Amino acid sequence: MAAALLCCAVLTGCHHRARTSSQPSPPSQGSGPAVARRSPVVVVPQGPVDDNAVSTGRLHTSEIGFASWYGPPYNKRAGANGEIFDQNALTAAHRTLPMGTVLQVTNLLTNQAVTVRVTDRGPFIHGRVLDLSLGAAKEVGVYRAGVAQVQMNVVEAGPNATLPGKWAVQIGAFLQSENAYHLQVELQRRYPLPTKVIQFQGPTGWWVRITPTGSDRSRAEQLARTIRTVEPDALPYLVRLD
Repeated sequence: MAAALLCCAVLTGCHHRARTSSQPSPPSQGSGPAVARRSPVVVVPQGPVDDNAVSTGRLHTSEIGFASWYGPPYNKRAGANGEIFDQNALTAAHRTLPMGTVLQVTNLLTNQAVTVRVTDRGPFIHGRVLDLSLGAAKEVGVYRAGVAQVQMNVVEAGPNATLPGKWAVQIGAFLQSENAYHLQVELQRRYPLPTKVIQFQGPTGWWVRITPTGSDRSRAEQLARTIRTVEPDALPYLVRLD
């Protein structure tokens, strides 16, 4: 029943348009940072891009895509894995890699490389696959550029890499709470799935998250493929919660 409803769902929430900078997700529970970028750089990927492709996080797997970075004003606030985010530590945000995955990230333009650990979720902007901490961005030559194409190689699998994972679909971000709650009502009206608004500290402090029954990956993938919003920049993104 839910699947049939999803196929014709066209949402009507008043979404805050995505900024030119990427914004990682708030943590899966409680309040925490979604991180805005200060870089005005806009990079348009060439050819079709699947923003909801899943990275398994298995050892020696590789991915190529655009990376940006984050730091202030979210330094010293809780990240999606529950740890306090240190903008100078060598960490990164990724939408689907298991938490704790260790990556070697290479800037394909400069050949600079850095090793980072996945501790956060994001970025939520079309065509970008990785958000580096400020410290990691400086190490790999992304800090000044704002956005760069990188290759990510898994050098250490996260502790949950062999598990099915817990999955959801995230939509946002909103400047005003009433816009987020309006979208939540629309989602709940169209199909009976757990939908909640997540509040956290930041310039776009309201997000909507849809959690399929059992946090099932296949159902979350279907949601991410079929949901459409009025504003093309307010896209649904598949997110692994663990």
